[in-house]
Amino acid sequence: MVDLPAIRQSGLKLGVDPMGGTGLSVWQALALDPAFNISVVNTSQAADFAFMPPDHDGRIRMDCSSTAAMANLLKIRQQFDLSFANDPDADRHGIVDAAGLMNPNHFLCVCVDYLLTHRPLWSESLKIGKTLVTSSLMDRVVAAHARELYEVPVGFKWFVEGLHQAWLGFAGEESAGASLLTFDGQTWTTDKDGIALCLLAAEITAVTGLTPSQYYAKLTEQHGKPYYRRVDAPATPEQKAVFKQLTAAHITSSALAGEPIESILLNAPGNGAAIGGIKVCTANGWFAARPSGTEALYKIYAESFISEQHLQQLIDEAQALFQL
Repeated sequence: MVDLPAIRQSGLKLGVDPMGGTGLSVWQALALDPAFNISVVNTSQAADFAFMPPDHDGRIRMDCSSTAAMANLLKIRQQFDLSFANDPDADRHGIVDAAGLMNPNHFLCVCVDYLLTHRPLWSESLKIGKTLVTSSLMDRVVAAHARELYEVPVGFKWFVEGLHQAWLGFAGEESAGASLLTFDGQTWTTDKDGIALCLLAAEITAVTGLTPSQYYAKLTEQHGKPYYRRVDAPATPEQKAVFKQLTAAHITSSALAGEPIESILLNAPGNGAAIGGIKVCTANGWFAARPSGTEALYKIYAESFISEQHLQQLIDEAQALFQL
């Protein structure tokens, strides 16, 4: 499901940080083949994860999509053409090239565009899965390839059936989890596979000659540049309960951040499942709001295809709407 011969023949110099996790033995096994040119830069496996740099809030968190948690790998990125990391159970991916750590949203869009042009045995009926809060750049990429998007609530569990039955070619979520089918369109795994996505990044560069960041830049030239942010804020149980009672009637304005509202979603378009919150969309932007399922927080996701200022306006109007 990944073109390992292309990686072997590319001469790419690859670095890997398993971040103290279960991926270590897999990467060490791959590194035994000198043609892969893989260096495992961290072999530590300690229960306290004391080797980890603190995350942005000072906590130890093995988050391979956080520049703070990925500081060790980012410091030495110039030693490699590409470098990778996985979280401890290796179901998420962190992709680093000369430009730095890739935003997971950006890399997922690169994967979709690449796979839809480099998997000739995949049926044209295969759908592409994304969560509601994954970048809408993916919508534009999928539409450009005349494929069908399968949009679901937050949570990789919503992709399991499609991957198992092999009608989802690729499924990805904004928190750096993804999976894909084999070359001949068969099931690889119904869970996220961080190692496979790291190797796919190497395949993309080996085959196209572009780093993932360079590939993403070409996509934004074609489809527009998105500005994306997630905001977390404290929420009481009472405030979190408000989200479950939302209806479209709570959106009393016909416009959002200066553009007409085109859709208000309480259920996901792909499978009709409840979002557990709300998503409001315009032609060039959207926000989604939902309570955390595990913490005393609510989360607002927003994206603009206009500017950072427009993105902030989306977030401000969303927060004002809920008075949180």
